[in-house]
Amino acid sequence: MTLGNWVVTMLLLLIPIANIVLMFIWAFGSNTNPSKKTYFQATLIFAAIGLVLTILSWGALIAMFASLGGY
Repeated sequence: MTLGNWVVTMLLLLIPIANIVLMFIWAFGSNTNPSKKTYFQATLIFAAIGLVLTILSWGALIAMFASLGGY
């Protein structure tokens, strides 16, 4: 991957909705550069971890406020 390829890749990731689709295509596609493929596989793993932690944090916060409010 050249610098130009990475610049185009990052510009494409600025497009809403398309960025999620492109990440999955690049992470699991067969015609993808190996370094790009590995990078986006790692990115999706970190995104999944972040999503789980966010859901757990919101659940704890909601439970805390529910217990304070007497609901």
